[in-house]
Amino acid sequence: MIPVSSIIDGKQKTFTEAKQWLENNGFTLGGNWDYNRGSFDRALDKENKVWLRIPFEVTEGTIDSELTENNAHIRFEEPYVLKHLYNEGNDPEASVRVVAAAFDQFQSPVNPDADIEQHWVNRGKEMIRQLETSIPN
Repeated sequence: MIPVSSIIDGKQKTFTEAKQWLENNGFTLGGNWDYNRGSFDRALDKENKVWLRIPFEVTEGTIDSELTENNAHIRFEEPYVLKHLYNEGNDPEASVRVVAAAFDQFQSPVNPDADIEQHWVNRGKEMIRQLETSIPN
C-alpha cells in the first residue's frame, strides 16, 4: 500500500453526498464497509488487481448502503494505492457457505500488499488530483 497525500484527507461530508460524488467519478463503495467505517475504491487496471482506495470513518450516524438517504456523516482518511495478487483460476478447495448454500469459487489474495509499480502510483496520484478539483462544497 502506497499513501497518496491529498487535500481529501480530513474532509467531512454526508455519506450520501460523498457516495454520489465518488460514484460519479468511477468509485464504488468497497465491500469491506461496516456501520462506522469503510472505503471508496476504484480499479486502476483492467484485471482489478491495482486499486485506488479512499478510506473513511463515520463521525455521526450509521451507514446503510441500501438507503438512498441516511443520517451518516463521514471523514475521509488518506487515500492510497494497493495491489492484490491472486492465483489465476478457481479455488480448488471451494468452500460451501452455510447461509447462502452456494460454492465460493473465488480465492483470497495470495499477496494483498504486493509491490506496486511506479506507473500505478503515478496513475493513482493523477486520479486523486483530478478528484480534488471536483470536491463538493
